[in-house]
Amino acid sequence: MNAHEDGISLWRRVADGIRSAIAEGAITDRLPPETELAVEFGVNRHTVRRAISVLSADGLLRAERGRGTFVNAVQTRIVYPIGARARFSENIARQSLEPSGRLIHAEIVAADTSQAKLLSCATGSPLHRLEHLAVADGVPVSRSVSLFSATRFPGIITAYADTGSITRALQREGLEDYRRKETRLTAERVSSRDTELLNCAPDSIVLVSKAIDTDVELNPIQSIVTRFLADRMELVFSNTP
Repeated sequence: MNAHEDGISLWRRVADGIRSAIAEGAITDRLPPETELAVEFGVNRHTVRRAISVLSADGLLRAERGRGTFVNAVQTRIVYPIGARARFSENIARQSLEPSGRLIHAEIVAADTSQAKLLSCATGSPLHRLEHLAVADGVPVSRSVSLFSATRFPGIITAYADTGSITRALQREGLEDYRRKETRLTAERVSSRDTELLNCAPDSIVLVSKAIDTDVELNPIQSIVTRFLADRMELVFSNTP
């Protein structure tokens, strides 16, 4: 491991430690002095300052001149149920928030072997690839990449751009209902693309959902990878049909 990589791991470790202390209630108001934090984490003050700077940019901390660094009120995460019917607009509206969607990029791609298997189509089949942003009350909470058959849903790009909703876009394409077949969940650090589009700190965590949706006859209609910002969303898996 080179010095640069080690430096990154150190400030991230300090930032994660401060974040955990706040979440557990060990730090509730004013942050301990930088010298104390440096001793606690076994690093220099420069590393502590960098960790505090990142947490401040993320909105968790605020500096008050002459007084020190304080903890901001922790924003309540949006509860997002994941079950047989995963509908962003419905889930967000139930919490008295205003849902919306933004089309970031769209293109037609040829299905590779993996994509063809997911969507039960031939390798090389044309697919619509949509990169889109999910927004709640004006705040971006996740970004997704969806794949649809360009043959079955020829107007899906225009329909989504017009409606800002995958569900309504599919309805305009003649599909009234669909179901979630499976969801696979992992977690990782944000990418530079996440930081740009989700307006988050470079050390944030995203929950990565890889899912397949089907029509009522169980034919795959969408492959979707969604990156939920972990400090804004709480995913709840339900066994209720």
